[in-house]
Amino acid sequence: MTQGNSTEVTEFFLLGFGTPHKFRYVLFIVFLVIYVTSVVGNIGMILLIKTGPRLQTPMYFFLQHLAFVDICYTSAITPKMLHNFTVENISISFRGCVVQLLAYATFATSDCYLLAAMAVDRYVAICNPLHYPVVMSQRVCIHLVTGSYVIGSINASVHTGMTFSLSFCKSNTINHFFCDVPPILALSCSNTDTNIMLLAVFVGFNLMFTVLVVTFSYVYIMAAILKMSSTTGRKKAFSTCASHLTAVTIFYGTLSYMYLQPQSNDSQENMKVASIFYGILIPMLNPLIYSLRNKEVKEALKVMGKSSSRLDPNC
Repeated sequence: MTQGNSTEVTEFFLLGFGTPHKFRYVLFIVFLVIYVTSVVGNIGMILLIKTGPRLQTPMYFFLQHLAFVDICYTSAITPKMLHNFTVENISISFRGCVVQLLAYATFATSDCYLLAAMAVDRYVAICNPLHYPVVMSQRVCIHLVTGSYVIGSINASVHTGMTFSLSFCKSNTINHFFCDVPPILALSCSNTDTNIMLLAVFVGFNLMFTVLVVTFSYVYIMAAILKMSSTTGRKKAFSTCASHLTAVTIFYGTLSYMYLQPQSNDSQENMKVASIFYGILIPMLNPLIYSLRNKEVKEALKVMGKSSSRLDPNC
């Protein structure tokens, strides 16, 4: 493989969506509203979990970190995209591109493993409730969260290092709205076979491993729920998993479509659409999913609302 430090490229140009100039400000407003909603919603979820006495459980410990990760990976790409809607020179420095890819890949991968850890937590809570406090102790939860961040960092470091060690002499225009591995590899004049293989292996492993963990967890969960004699018990057990199962389905479905679809003439445009959903919309949807479909979160919101009403002298 031909290697180089890419000294011939000092910046990249992000092609983005190729929308006419008159629609840029409309898209700017739409994505700004989505981004602000996402950040406010996830910060609100973190604060709610920190202050809610009934939310001091392993499930909400993981959810708190999921909200933090959602903020981080959407913030890695959305502000730059918003800025590009307002300027003619839609460039990003070589170093900025490296940092963006590293941050995005780190937190996106961590998200996969946090969702898997949450599935294991639900499995233990429903299938082995008597041993739940011991199995899902604070130490175990911290190890699972730390492991998610470590794996995310390793995965991102490998891809970022391998990608930007290539020589770029074909073009410096990235056919995307942020720095992602596949469109950057398309610009290289080096042999990218190893990079493509690594991408397939790492993404394939991360997806397969975490999806298997989630799948087996929910197979056992569903079996345990069906064995319950009480209808009320079944509904309660299922309601604790419904929000997580919804988030998992949306997340993994979009991620699989993004990176495992076969190459075609439209694959790059399809990836842009999937990236919007995965990197911008899902971080906004998660707080809504976990608040609207979760009884404990809704009760904590009601308590917080009553507390704020008492503190307001006008009420």
